[in-house]
Amino acid sequence: MLDEQGRVVEIELKRFLGEERFRGHRYHRLIGQLYDAIEEYSTRAGKRLAACSTLVTYEGYTGHIDDRIVKVACGVELYRHCILVHDDLVDKDETRRGGGTLHVMMVGEMDNRFGEGTAIFAGDILNSLALKPIIHSGFEAESILEVVDMITTEYQEVNESQILDLMFEYTSPDMREWEVMASKRAASLFRATLLAGAILGKAPAEDLILLREAGEHIGFAFDIQDDIIDTFASEEQYGRVPCGDIHKGKKPLHIVLAMERDDRFAQLMIQSRGREDFDVDEVRGRIIESGALEAAKEISRQHADIAMERIMATDMGDQSKDFFISFIDFVKESLDWYN
Repeated sequence: MLDEQGRVVEIELKRFLGEERFRGHRYHRLIGQLYDAIEEYSTRAGKRLAACSTLVTYEGYTGHIDDRIVKVACGVELYRHCILVHDDLVDKDETRRGGGTLHVMMVGEMDNRFGEGTAIFAGDILNSLALKPIIHSGFEAESILEVVDMITTEYQEVNESQILDLMFEYTSPDMREWEVMASKRAASLFRATLLAGAILGKAPAEDLILLREAGEHIGFAFDIQDDIIDTFASEEQYGRVPCGDIHKGKKPLHIVLAMERDDRFAQLMIQSRGREDFDVDEVRGRIIESGALEAAKEISRQHADIAMERIMATDMGDQSKDFFISFIDFVKESLDWYN
């Protein structure tokens, strides 16, 4: 289903960005190049889980996919990428999904300052572009207003969480602080994508509450799993150098738990920040020995179980429920890959 729905979104994404690219080239050569980069960055191979979540939820209440919801899903995908552009920039990442990040792509004949400044503006452009296909999707004005209001609120909240995540690189958060931050990170994205499809699919009010809670718990489970992958997956598995988050001084949940349980590990984190030569095996070993890895896995599983309960309690069609249950099960099962 992801492959099928993803292709539908990709076709619409290329059509929409193609029009913007044409307009950009007519305006100025550099702006045309920027839209070339935005299109290449946004249409790279991927599962398009955010956009597909909107499509699947909508189909779960209407029994079909139509051109209107495909336009909205295109907007959702652009919304996701506006977050990624700024995230790449703050984290100083140079690659994403096999290609350069936008701030790297836009250096061109200039310098890093130009590439980084352009990426700031490009992320803002993508946020504006995300609203266009939603506003012009053809749904009733009242429903569109509700979706736009919800998405802009979630965008505000995910940026608030990013600031806390950045602060944690300089501090030692406890578990409660981590939960406050994570409640607006991936949780915001999943809340937005599920609710967009549900609102436009005329889901009953009770289901909107259930899906908001489901999205939040999916976000928690996914965040924890994704962070564990960053620490414990090999470069061959993940496509990135292991322990990238630790190198940057980030504090995912399993690191927070390990620092609370092992004073020596907290000192090791201070020593490892910004160093290319820290001992990955020692870091991984201390996380495991402290029990932090298993504790984080269990918390992820608990959030996943609550998310599944909420999904099953809705009036969505069985096929849509099966999609989300399968995805959540995958998140849970993948936790066992890393020991």
